[in-house]
Amino acid sequence: VQLQASGGGLVHAGESLRLSCAASGSIGSIGTMGWYRQAPGKQRELVARITSGGSTYYADSVKGRFSLSRDNAKNMVYLQMNSLKPEDTAVYYCNADIFPHYGSGFNDYWGQGTLVTVSS
Repeated sequence: VQLQASGGGLVHAGESLRLSCAASGSIGSIGTMGWYRQAPGKQRELVARITSGGSTYYADSVKGRFSLSRDNAKNMVYLQMNSLKPEDTAVYYCNADIFPHYGSGFNDYWGQGTLVTVSS
């Protein structure tokens, strides 16, 4: 099972980016999916997450600017980031709870990270 994140880049403050994350491999089912980020010199923090039923949670710092969605048929999760600020600059990591097809329970998986840089 793998998570592949994409969509990072360099933008100016106020602009938008859309991150995508695809889960692949021998997947039985996927539970909660989400995005974390880690800025230089800081701890990794939760940005947003979405349950398999579509319930979402957002960190206070991104509420009203970021929107999380998922496509269960494609095993994908998307993070639409609008009104980006320099403080959003970080490496963004995709995360998912996945029950492998031949597994015995849900495991925590991480993508490789994608860099988002917001210039002022």
